[in-house]
Amino acid sequence: MDKLHEECGVFGMYANEGIEVAHDIYCGLIALQHRGQESAGISITDTSGPKGNITTKKGMGLVSEVFSSTDLDSLTGNIGVGHVRYSTTGGSVPENAQPIAMNYVKGSLALVHNGNIINAAQLKEQQLLRAQAHYTSSDTEVLAYEIVSERVKTDTIENAVKNAANKLKGGYACLIMSPRKLVGVRDPFGLKPLVLGKKGETYILASETAAIRSVGGSIIRDIEPGEIVTITDKGIKSDLSLSQDKRAHCIFEYIYFARVDSVMDGISVHDARIKAGRALAKRHGVDADIVVGVPSSGLAAAEGYALESGIPFALAFHKNSYVGRSFIKPTDAERKNAVHMKLSVLDNVVNGKRVVLIDDSIVRGNTMRQIIDMLRKAGAVEVHVRISSPPFLYPCYYGTDVPSSGQLIASHHSTEEICSSIGADTLGYLALDDLHSMVDGLPICTACFDNEYPVV
Repeated sequence: MDKLHEECGVFGMYANEGIEVAHDIYCGLIALQHRGQESAGISITDTSGPKGNITTKKGMGLVSEVFSSTDLDSLTGNIGVGHVRYSTTGGSVPENAQPIAMNYVKGSLALVHNGNIINAAQLKEQQLLRAQAHYTSSDTEVLAYEIVSERVKTDTIENAVKNAANKLKGGYACLIMSPRKLVGVRDPFGLKPLVLGKKGETYILASETAAIRSVGGSIIRDIEPGEIVTITDKGIKSDLSLSQDKRAHCIFEYIYFARVDSVMDGISVHDARIKAGRALAKRHGVDADIVVGVPSSGLAAAEGYALESGIPFALAFHKNSYVGRSFIKPTDAERKNAVHMKLSVLDNVVNGKRVVLIDDSIVRGNTMRQIIDMLRKAGAVEVHVRISSPPFLYPCYYGTDVPSSGQLIASHHSTEEICSSIGADTLGYLALDDLHSMVDGLPICTACFDNEYPVV
């Protein structure tokens, strides 16, 4: 679908003995399915059982395709971690599905990871020199081996995580389960989200607040950038020794990745998208009859544009949510057909109308070109495209699959050329300055727009 995709979503729970967590983790992963559709997995242990006994079930496909009710019933225990994956490093193969579960001389662990470790190759080379081999191409496995290597030298799993994290460069949110503990760690820049919640006496760590609420939990707080939290039967312990003043939260969580009902680092995703739409209307106003958004991340921005401009907001598309993963179709013809299967236009809404079309981004331009063609065939007399992000010019190295600059249409075409290429009447992007007001001044990473990378 010519969209960017997040790498992963993570979800973990620590409950009192006797409480089973597998079914809730499954529901939490369903709520995070938008963050990754290639593979899913859950690892479970029981603090009342034999120490070191971790049970894992994972596979390729959607969460509902990987797990049956029988699978969930067999995953017995009161601590667990779960994962949904979209690969940006490592291939889309079963070997790279998470969690990564490992046995080692001092015990066992299971790890799930969202993000990208940009110095993974160097760490892997060092590990190979220490005779730790048998790798897939996943940087998550590199991270797991690094923690195991440190665990052999330290007294606790949380100290091993801290020592390993001190070596990492990149954006990451990780959950590490040992037989008696659940540990969460967030990169010092806060590039990747991680939030703490609670359901009764059960603690939850997840990529988004929406996932915690989906299992009936309440939100406690965001994990701080650079924070390590350790959950045991004695409660929660926090270590902020990796924290720093410089922050760089990923702006695309607010533009596109996160669910619209999530709140990240104190900022409502829905409110941020409304503000983006309002900013677009101020900078790129136009005479039109209706404002429409491309489902689903373009809808809130379209609502904001309508509120600011006074042009009526309308629902012009039906989105078929049951088509599947059209973005990995291998040929242009199949991808084009997938767009038509996933989206259809309500002819009576757009026929004879001047339309303002809001979407979150233009990557290569292929999908936008098809959507505009669909609107014109449905009778739209004008199509004015407004994008709730600045033009993509540079790749991302922190776990978002922004492709190389050569594949980004804005990196080698002007706005006027892109407008002509996609068949729009006019085209306007969100300004870089508007991103900061969109999130109320939250420190953000804008490297894919301005080449200013916070981690090198």
